[in-house]
Amino acid sequence: MLSRIVRPTLTAARNFSTSQQNNYKVTVCGAAGGIGQPLSLLLKLNPLVTELNCYDIAPFTPGVACDLSHIETASKVKGFDFQPHKRRLAGAQINIADIDFLILNSGMTRDDLFGSNASVVKTIFECASVACPDAIFCIITNPVNSCVPIACEVLKKANKLNPRRVFGVSTLDIVRANTFVGEMCGVNPKEVNVPVIGGHSGITIVPLFSRATPKVTIPADKLDALTKRVQEAGTEVVKAKAGHGSATLSMAYSGARFANNVMRALMGEPDVIECAYVMADVTDVDYFASPVKLGKCGIEQNCGVGDINEYETKLLCDALEQLKRDIQKGVDFANQDQKCKGAPE
Repeated sequence: MLSRIVRPTLTAARNFSTSQQNNYKVTVCGAAGGIGQPLSLLLKLNPLVTELNCYDIAPFTPGVACDLSHIETASKVKGFDFQPHKRRLAGAQINIADIDFLILNSGMTRDDLFGSNASVVKTIFECASVACPDAIFCIITNPVNSCVPIACEVLKKANKLNPRRVFGVSTLDIVRANTFVGEMCGVNPKEVNVPVIGGHSGITIVPLFSRATPKVTIPADKLDALTKRVQEAGTEVVKAKAGHGSATLSMAYSGARFANNVMRALMGEPDVIECAYVMADVTDVDYFASPVKLGKCGIEQNCGVGDINEYETKLLCDALEQLKRDIQKGVDFANQDQKCKGAPE
């Protein structure tokens, strides 16, 4: 069933858009941050985007939008230095929550991000449930394993949840797996597709090298190290930056790649498949990353786990135990009685 995962490129978007109407209004929440700025740049360059709205609490956010607006593409850019608000989010077709107000520095974990980022995600989705409940929501904010359940719980409370349209963007794990396999096997990484299932942190990341296309052979004595490199690649970047931040450019690329795939599918392009962390019933946890077929309504089909070998089965069992804890943490936070600071009135 999963003979290939369609790779989104701007060239493909341009080619497909020549015979289709493209009119996508994309909102980036967190557009002034280390991920948000390059992500917004890539979206500005995407011919499928005709309106790009940049939101952040940073006072210079309108300047980021002004800078982007000088780029010679047809899309219009607006910037807002406000907390998310019902009126200002209205009309968004694709809403990317990419909050990186608290940057992951050396010695910190994704759990350390939870306190700050969880509140912001909850606030954004309280607004979005009123302003743009029918949008496609792409959540980059870490910890993704917990933030996606927060978003879904908020939408559920407002009776606005459509699980086919809420995505945790785990694309960076696929991008890294493709790159590392390409390096090890001497293959162009652009021609490699490695499905990655589970979640989007540590041991919840389960790369399925046995299902890579084209088929590759990973030596048994290197398999464990390669798996761990994919799982811990974020830490690799943090260490390389010597405490001055985390993965921003590769995450921005991955977010733009995923958004481009979503837009292509919304336009009716067939067989667009991407891995994403979504509400699902393909395992015994309520949220799970796996290949999904995208369509005009969001998720058209969840392709599930598929065939995996003994090594990958063991990885999956470990991932599920951690995922249960991550998911419950998000659900519990979303269902707290107190109202978040900064929540819309």
